[in-house]
Amino acid sequence: MPAWRLRDYHDDDLDQAIRIWDQNRQADDRDPVFPVSEVMAAARAGQAAVVAVVGDELVGMAVAQTQGERAWVVLVALSPRWRDRGIGSALLAELERRLRALGVRRVSALLPASATGTKALEHSGYLTRTGLVYYERIEPPGAANTEVIDHLGGRMLPPGLWEGMAGMEREKQVVERRIVLPLTEPAVADRYGVTPPKAAILFGPPGTGKTSFAKAVASRLSWPFVELFPSRLAAATDAGLAAALRDVFADLAALDSVLLFIDEVEEIAGTRSGQAVDPSHGVTNELLKLIPGFREHDDRLLTCATNSVRSLDPAFLRPGRFDYVIPIGPPNPAARAAIWTRYLGPASDTVDLDHLVRVSELFTPADIEFAARKGAQAAFERELVHRRGAPATTEDYLIAVADTRPTLTAQAIEEFTEDIATYSRL
Repeated sequence: MPAWRLRDYHDDDLDQAIRIWDQNRQADDRDPVFPVSEVMAAARAGQAAVVAVVGDELVGMAVAQTQGERAWVVLVALSPRWRDRGIGSALLAELERRLRALGVRRVSALLPASATGTKALEHSGYLTRTGLVYYERIEPPGAANTEVIDHLGGRMLPPGLWEGMAGMEREKQVVERRIVLPLTEPAVADRYGVTPPKAAILFGPPGTGKTSFAKAVASRLSWPFVELFPSRLAAATDAGLAAALRDVFADLAALDSVLLFIDEVEEIAGTRSGQAVDPSHGVTNELLKLIPGFREHDDRLLTCATNSVRSLDPAFLRPGRFDYVIPIGPPNPAARAAIWTRYLGPASDTVDLDHLVRVSELFTPADIEFAARKGAQAAFERELVHRRGAPATTEDYLIAVADTRPTLTAQAIEEFTEDIATYSRL
């Protein structure tokens, strides 16, 4: 048989490593103490991991998790055809060499009796300790997630929010292509070398639907939606906002998946003054340090929204922290027509929709919703007085539009157009 050699574990070894783990599990006829997900997570996270290969074939693997001066051997697996050839002992010796370099002085292993790897451990000088009892408590599926989500004030959003986003088709297409599809089609994305996004910034004038987009994405992904309110965090602790941010991000690490949404993120990520006495300096620094750790986990998406992208700290906007910076602008005529239709309900068949679209040029979706509700209320009150069964009229809604102060201004739209050219990253 050809000779085998040892080398570091590589990410492209994953499929063969899982296959060897499964072969060992079947041969031992019992489940190992450490599940394959935990073993592979340790290997991919840079813990001590060594493989034995023959040509391009992976025939053995050993992985350890370090905890200070102690390390746990979480896997010693060998291909059935390559057992009893000293590979297991060699893998352990190489693993121990790397652990010693990390300052580990005590190496432990926990395996079912007669499992693959026990012979290698015995041949390598490991001692069996008797009189010990192994205890294990397994949480019901989702129990830890539910507890953390409740603690953070998060929730699962109802399905259909994405489909219910009326109008804004330009923005929906960008968010769909750049964010949603790589996360819902990870296998296809991986085949084409597309890395699913981990963080995005939505920017635009107030009321243009940035929060609604974040919620719709969470609904589409069926991920928990957790909204972070910096002002509430600061008020809820005496330790300071930076410490509160660390605690929240530590809690989020326990979730299987999450969309974390931070609205008005400029409150905690504004341009730093450079003065040591600036109280926001430490908070911005802390957030900048937390984002890379958040990005290391799968099935995580950080979505930040801002009305003033130009006020964000330049370091916050770097590509290494945020994959995309997406403009969410005021609705164009087609979008306004779709939004009016959504909120008019039955009245959409009896009013002059084109006229309403023209007179609501500076309206945000929230403005249109308010005017539509106000017009419907006027028609409702008239019916209660006269009882004629007359439908709502265009005039009802035109009066409501005239009584609604638009959120947008010509200056805000001009600044938004400049920000698109300067900051947009799609």
